Amino acid sequence: MNANIARHLDRMAAAQPGATALKVARGRSPSGGIDYLSLTFAQLLEETGAWCGRLRAKGVRRGDRVLVVVRPGLPLVASAFALFKVGAVPVIIDPGMGLRSFLACVERSRPRALVGIPLAQAVSRVFRRTFRSVEARVSVSGSLTARLAGPARGSEPAQAEPSDLAAILFTSGSTGAPKGVCYEHGMFEAQVRLVRDTYGIEPGEVDLPLLPIFALFNPALGMTSVIPEMDPRSPAKADPARIVQAIRQENVTNSFGSPTLWRKVAGYCREHKVTLPSLRRVLCAGAPVPADLWEASRSFLTGGSLHSPYGATEALPVSTVSADEIEAGSTRGACVGRPVAEVEVRIIPIRDTPIASIDAAGRVPAGQPGEIIVRGPVVTRSYDALPEATAASKILDPAAPGGVWHRMGDCGLVDADGRLWFLGRKAERVETAEGTLFTEPCEQVFREHPRARRCALVGLGSEPALVVEAEPRGARDAQGLASELGALARRYPHTARIRKFLFRRRLPVDVRHNAKIHRLALARWASSARVFQAVDAAQP
Repeated sequence: MNANIARHLDRMAAAQPGATALKVARGRSPSGGIDYLSLTFAQLLEETGAWCGRLRAKGVRRGDRVLVVVRPGLPLVASAFALFKVGAVPVIIDPGMGLRSFLACVERSRPRALVGIPLAQAVSRVFRRTFRSVEARVSVSGSLTARLAGPARGSEPAQAEPSDLAAILFTSGSTGAPKGVCYEHGMFEAQVRLVRDTYGIEPGEVDLPLLPIFALFNPALGMTSVIPEMDPRSPAKADPARIVQAIRQENVTNSFGSPTLWRKVAGYCREHKVTLPSLRRVLCAGAPVPADLWEASRSFLTGGSLHSPYGATEALPVSTVSADEIEAGSTRGACVGRPVAEVEVRIIPIRDTPIASIDAAGRVPAGQPGEIIVRGPVVTRSYDALPEATAASKILDPAAPGGVWHRMGDCGLVDADGRLWFLGRKAERVETAEGTLFTEPCEQVFREHPRARRCALVGLGSEPALVVEAEPRGARDAQGLASELGALARRYPHTARIRKFLFRRRLPVDVRHNAKIHRLALARWASSARVFQAVDAAQP
């Protein structure tokens, strides 16, 4: 059997040729509605076939690594599926990570071809040394149509084994340099299967993918992709009114996005007294979902529920939790639910060094914190051209699918009911003389304060401190806020020793979701910033 993931597009085009596969906004109608360019599954298959013809005409061959720098929507979906069909390997890098990191990723991935917009083509010529491996170029200026691309010759998916390399997808680099993750066709197949089965997704549903790469799942799931009107490089700046309008106009049933984005949508719905009854589910990931968003979701998702899938670029999905399962007021960490089918989770003692085999990893008692490791068919086996990173993140186990467990880089625990709790990134834990502090359980305490909805635990030497996204009105206000936060801290044993507070107008966040806080960068900044010590009310 051919394991090429692109075969799902052919299957859906045969099963529902006239169903809408893709809708891309192209302006407004006289009535103010969004005017879309629409393609059926049959037309998308034709478009992809035309892409295959153009790629081959430009010299793209089976096994080539192809850097893809195109706009979300039709160019991304059609070019990616055409590359799968040709047997080439798409290399997809977040352009919003900054030029320096982007160039480092290109240098390491060594693409033979570039499919890119004019800006990407220009960058490749300015930085010739970085792009020296590129021999073939395909320019993309917008929505390439089948008529412009040429006839759909030889568009049958190339033969692929489940273990064949399918794509290289880069991590966001939120706690280090971005890394290329090697995806095999069988891993994509498992992702499609687990996402579909876990959430009960059916062909004919309508998706609004607020992270562009998730549009690539939809042709395999038989869903219509409605491409949102937003800049994927700055999701936090998206206009919630446009997102809400698209959901209501197109009767969107499914959407994936970060807590930052969905907080904006929740605020808009509350302010304008709007509900989104067509949505069956919202998948919210990229950072822990805050308590106020869990609560708000119940008011605007009148026909569905908010879910938070847990995972990473290296392993997704791992577990999932819905709004109905969340405990209000918890300070234990972020509950990320039970593992999905076919995925196993284990908690091991925290180590910052490589672990050669699963026999040497150990286990912690149930309910105790440790490092999260996972195994299953969606767990990737290696990073591209980074053997040391692979050794640090993978644990060999001949009995595991793919032969490895992946170290998530996160700390957590599994409770008596089998639910996984996320405590924070392993690299961001704070070691003190009294013990280890984890970011999520501590920050949950302080997020109760209306002026500390976004905050970050950091270490100042051996002492814990909290950086709050706030602009106090002078030193006196800052001191008062620090004392209020200190009073909150004293309510809980795990935060009682946090007495130092710093304030900053904006906390640095990741480029992909605009949700993960760069706590390590904040710790460096905090080492020379002004610190306010909490003062107890009883003190003079």
